[in-house]
Amino acid sequence: MKIAIHNWMRAETLESTLQRISRLGYTHLEIQGAPEQYNTAQVKELLEKYNIKCWGSVTLMLEERNLLAKDHGQRQRSVQYVLEVAQMVKALGGKVISLVPATVGKIVPEAHPEEEWEWAVEGVQQIYAFTEANGLKIGIEPINRFETYFINRGEQALALAEAVGPNCGVCLDTFHMNLEEVDMFATMKKVGQRLVNFHVADNNRMAPGMGHLKWRQIMDTLTAIGYDEVLSVEFCPPIDRTPANPYPNSIETDPKELTAEQKKFLEDHGSSAITDDFYTMLTQRSLDMLKPYLS
Repeated sequence: MKIAIHNWMRAETLESTLQRISRLGYTHLEIQGAPEQYNTAQVKELLEKYNIKCWGSVTLMLEERNLLAKDHGQRQRSVQYVLEVAQMVKALGGKVISLVPATVGKIVPEAHPEEEWEWAVEGVQQIYAFTEANGLKIGIEPINRFETYFINRGEQALALAEAVGPNCGVCLDTFHMNLEEVDMFATMKKVGQRLVNFHVADNNRMAPGMGHLKWRQIMDTLTAIGYDEVLSVEFCPPIDRTPANPYPNSIETDPKELTAEQKKFLEDHGSSAITDDFYTMLTQRSLDMLKPYLS
């Protein structure tokens, strides 16, 4: 397997991220789903400069982005946003789009379950038509109940993927599985060949190895189901604002590159802008933990 990291967890330039991960030994990047922020030609030059490949992108389903919205126009704008993410991934030579169908942070539905399911299938199928024609994969990602009321478990994501089409996949995340699954290993086996992306963080959303998850069993299960693609690091450390903070220099007090959208996304995930030293430590710890499983 190879190793990637997301770049939405810290306020910094893309080049700063690429410099760090190239130096530490990462091979891939799962770029944040903000196509309006990137000139793909310039990003490709940076990726080549630092010998990093684009693995794919994760959607940032914020504000009005919602494939389940009651308003048809809002749903279509949300589809268009994901299509733009997919176009960015294609231009960068990536392979996967990790898709959360509903707005992150929205936990109250607007319609009946049958209506929302129909809208979700319809919206993802529009995106699927593009990804199928362009050699990309969609990974429906379950996230926990405190971030969405829709698609919290792997079984739900699998049902949606099967309703969309034969090549629609699932993206699983160890942090979310630890919260929502009765047995994360059984879920991984049930998803099986539909698994197209795998996000890694520990139970406390710190770097892998900094919590209580059973990493050897996780990796053995991935091997058992034939997943040999990319492990995509997505820690998002909880910020301790008390005297008990074991990392007292972790909070960035004067972030320079944090957009309003990034700030909201981090805050919605129980985090904040973090310092370079703290972020680098988490990035290194992630690699150290996962290195025995890489090839």
